[in-house]
Amino acid sequence: MALRIKTKWWGVVLDAPDARVLAHFYARLLGWQTFNESDDWTDLAPSEDAGYNLAFATENNYVRPVWPTEESKPQMSIHLDLAVDDLDEALAHALGAGAELASHQPQENVRVMLDPAGHPFCLYLDTDPA
Repeated sequence: MALRIKTKWWGVVLDAPDARVLAHFYARLLGWQTFNESDDWTDLAPSEDAGYNLAFATENNYVRPVWPTEESKPQMSIHLDLAVDDLDEALAHALGAGAELASHQPQENVRVMLDPAGHPFCLYLDTDPA
């Protein structure tokens, strides 16, 4: 039996020291809009009726993850993969939005980035012609 979801809206939630700050970073990065903005929670989506979102929750005990991982240090529990057409252009845009380039880059066609709260996300070159 599959889980029966009772909504057409789904998403991923990232904890952060300040939900609004991180939501506004991703709004600059993705060109999406914020919704339901408060000190504790902010939703981000391409539109109000998109059907999916990224959400951000303020976590007062948030500890920035370390990537690449180090023993006995907080580790990432999720990361976002974002397909791009031009890796250099996407990298420049992400840096301009407030991301930082991770010190370790394991693949030539991927750039591992860190958002302002330290969550890793990857920009990868979309080579699918479709």
